[in-house]
Amino acid sequence: MSKSKILLLEDDSNLNDTITEFLEDEGYVVDNVYDGYEAQDKLYESKYDLLLLDVNTPGVDGFTVLKEARENGVVSPSIFITSLDGVDDLEKGFKSGCDDYIRKPFILKELLIRIETLLRRGFFHEANDLIEISENIAYNTKSNELIVDDKAQTLGNKESALFKLFMKQQDEVISHDRIYKELWDFDEDPSDTALRTYIKNIRKIIGKDRIVSIKKQGYKFISQ
Repeated sequence: MSKSKILLLEDDSNLNDTITEFLEDEGYVVDNVYDGYEAQDKLYESKYDLLLLDVNTPGVDGFTVLKEARENGVVSPSIFITSLDGVDDLEKGFKSGCDDYIRKPFILKELLIRIETLLRRGFFHEANDLIEISENIAYNTKSNELIVDDKAQTLGNKESALFKLFMKQQDEVISHDRIYKELWDFDEDPSDTALRTYIKNIRKIIGKDRIVSIKKQGYKFISQ
């Protein structure tokens, strides 16, 4: 199973350690940082499935970190961790691009529920783990399995990221540059050969007609 990757920004070292340990025990990969500048560096270097951001942080506050991330094309769902409870702060947070709030103090189980809900809806806006693509094809958003004629096949990390991108923008042309940005981290070299291999592997499972190559533009996933 491909593990979801979370960026955690929390300047309280004890709470940071507690959340990190809890989420890692639940099977997530967590990059934990303690100030806004570190968070900005991480967002520049890597791609994340979810952002978990404290609001009042040293250097750059969480609102600014997320606002600038959104301006730079980061679309990962996000949750603010905050002790603020004013309506103005709530409004500011949502205007900066967040998807949810959790107020301190909180129960870790509640945080997990919010994370799991956003990760499902982040790509599909559905409440169920299993998404039907056609009569005989479905995709499990939790296990990253493509199920064809009741036979499940697990996608690799980058294949999974690519397929989620296709599902998110069905029937739209997705440029090569957009795919490279989504699949490869800052310190990795994008590979057109590798991309073609990922496309080929997915086509083997769902059929070659589902993913169309648009010359000099990119790829399109055909929903019907």
